[in-house]
Amino acid sequence: MNQAKPFPITKGQVWAAYKRVKANGGSAGVDHQTLEDFAGDLKGNLYKLWNRLASGCYLPPPVKRVEIPKATGGTRPLGVPTVADRIAQTVIKEALEPRLELCFHPDAYGYRPGKSAKQALQVTRQRCWKYDWVLEYDISKFFEEIDHELLLRALRKHVEEKWILLYIERWLKAPTAVGGEVLERTRGTPQGGVISPLLANLFLHYVFDKWMARHHRDIPFARYADDGVVHCATLEQAEALKAELAVRFAECGLKLHPTKTRIVYCKDTKRRGRYPVTSFDFLGFTFRSRRARGKGGAMFVTFTPAISNQAAKAIRRVVRVWNLPRRSDCSLEHLAEKYSAVIRGWVGYYSTFCRSALYPTLNYIDRKLVLWATGKFKNLRGHRARATAVLKGIVRKNPGLFPHWKMLYAMAR
Repeated sequence: MNQAKPFPITKGQVWAAYKRVKANGGSAGVDHQTLEDFAGDLKGNLYKLWNRLASGCYLPPPVKRVEIPKATGGTRPLGVPTVADRIAQTVIKEALEPRLELCFHPDAYGYRPGKSAKQALQVTRQRCWKYDWVLEYDISKFFEEIDHELLLRALRKHVEEKWILLYIERWLKAPTAVGGEVLERTRGTPQGGVISPLLANLFLHYVFDKWMARHHRDIPFARYADDGVVHCATLEQAEALKAELAVRFAECGLKLHPTKTRIVYCKDTKRRGRYPVTSFDFLGFTFRSRRARGKGGAMFVTFTPAISNQAAKAIRRVVRVWNLPRRSDCSLEHLAEKYSAVIRGWVGYYSTFCRSALYPTLNYIDRKLVLWATGKFKNLRGHRARATAVLKGIVRKNPGLFPHWKMLYAMAR
């Protein structure tokens, strides 16, 4: 049956894609169908999707647009495809990604197998010690402004299969559903789509990565999707590159953000010049001069990352949403079971560099747990100091109950 279809998409590919989508979770799209609803008739739904994909008659439904808050304030539009569409996109992504990986630049870290934000941060940290200047660039509304024709032209350099080109073009042109209105899309790819990060990487591979390798091979950079930093030896080199990048991005239909694109001086013990900008944010970390202790115990100033204020505020915002002081119906063990995975993710990521900068944010969680205790137990109501002592006693007896306790308790000892 697979060979009788015009496109070589197998049932096995669709089944594997479904398992990946199920593992990633996600909310319902414009059809309001959840993953649980889809699984209600799993065999029928997967067969229908495979039949349409393999026959060439699959048409993507509109992508639901929702606004999500940004750490810097305001909102960012996020596209939410339907469950079936996420499966279909995963089928194409799995077929396309291995060949694109062969051409991508080693310093492009975003949304790639075997690459991570931690790697981008590590290499940026090392290069900041070597180069005096950083050009931090930001692309205004990148996902919304990708030129479809330029993207398809780049895609054709790597893809001959008509079915891959057909479906990607259909996804690029799929309309956006905002409230009760359906809007035509002539540019961009929805941030939130399964295939979008891969297409974004391909677009920036030609717009930025390959252009840098061709014109500025001696200037290193690190890019994570549309966020990037470039390391320069001199201020003049950084200023010239900034001007060139503005022209290059404009040629490709993109625009550098006028205030978020900045030249930064990496100030430390050996670099003591006075310049207006001496810090930058990258992937949730702030790079700036900080005091550190050397191997011999002597103090010095280094240029290194730690959790950014914006990231810390975002964590506290999430903790406030948990509303722990009003969860007196729950035991401490239940709260730990419910929120440990999220806290473990924060600790695992933001303690990578300068972990002490994370302590105040983790202590904020414990302050909320103290308020939970004052609401939970009558003998602690109105006695925060006593509740704090009780919580510290629990930490000593069971430091592994919450993921952050091990780190804070080890520090206290």
